[in-house]
Amino acid sequence: MKRLMEFVWPALGLVALAVSVWLLHQQLRGEAVGPKVLADLRTIPPQQYCLAIFSTLVAYAALAWYDQIALLHLRVRHISWLFIGLCSFTTYALAHNVGASVFSGAMVRYRAYSTKGLSAAQVALLVGICSLTFGLGVLLLGGIVLVTDPALLRRLGRFLPHVFTDPATARVIGFVCLGLVAAYVVGSALRLKPLVIGRLRIEYPHLGIALRQLAASSTELLGCAGIIYFALPQQANPGYLVVLGVFIASFSVALASESPGGLGVFELLFIKAMPAVPHDKVLTALLVFRLLYLVLPLVFATFVVIFFERRRLEQALHPHPADGNPALGTEIERRKESAPKVAGLPASPADS
Repeated sequence: MKRLMEFVWPALGLVALAVSVWLLHQQLRGEAVGPKVLADLRTIPPQQYCLAIFSTLVAYAALAWYDQIALLHLRVRHISWLFIGLCSFTTYALAHNVGASVFSGAMVRYRAYSTKGLSAAQVALLVGICSLTFGLGVLLLGGIVLVTDPALLRRLGRFLPHVFTDPATARVIGFVCLGLVAAYVVGSALRLKPLVIGRLRIEYPHLGIALRQLAASSTELLGCAGIIYFALPQQANPGYLVVLGVFIASFSVALASESPGGLGVFELLFIKAMPAVPHDKVLTALLVFRLLYLVLPLVFATFVVIFFERRRLEQALHPHPADGNPALGTEIERRKESAPKVAGLPASPADS
């Protein structure tokens, strides 16, 4: 069954991609979108491009913070920020483009963090913590957006049942999202027992870790939405709050669709959610987002992976004499033994 699911999820992703591209083609049929988008790229002011680039850097810095928070939760403190940043950057650059089901982060992270002494179980837990961190950010900012602007879900009326697009219901959903975040924070503060939902077991981390998770995930989402916001023309720009809300909904659905890079799904939802903005303007902003957040990081990440694997190959073919010295592994083994088997809570005062 597990073997079968390895093929089912990628197949579903390709189906989602095909359907979304077809719907997108129907939406844009009869419009000369290509020439308009290329012309619009040249009309974006340089300062707007600079702000979009800055937003990209903020988002990827927050993603590196995801890994650092998870390592703190695992009581792993011997890995440098540079290594964490490169590992996180490479992982997300590949995962966002290839698809979350294919590269969930475990493969790339294990190849990197295993060189620092982490076990497969620790890497798997790290991936889970990072996913939880992202989910907390979606709940927090999504809840704030829905409470502040409950009519926002009406923009997705063709994709959601009417009951969800009603402003009163949307505001209730927003409060529920914020309530879940508050329950997580309170559970961390009171050091409650693990929350068990079916097979899902959530260990409450130290309060300092929980607050870091909320800060990091919120920063990443704010940065991502900022890329699109600054790429949209000022005249037709619906405002940052709307862009943020639409981005959270579209990006989350695109990730869940398993479509490679969310291609088609992401664009379709964004265009439908912004009917007052010309289609070519929306596509231009989304193209800027894909270039800065997806394509260019993928190119750089590819070189990082090649360089890393080349070094690993050289070490295997030409081992250093000291590599055979068992004493060199003593420190790593000691750290591995001291690390918790399950999600432990940081004991250092620095984590609070």
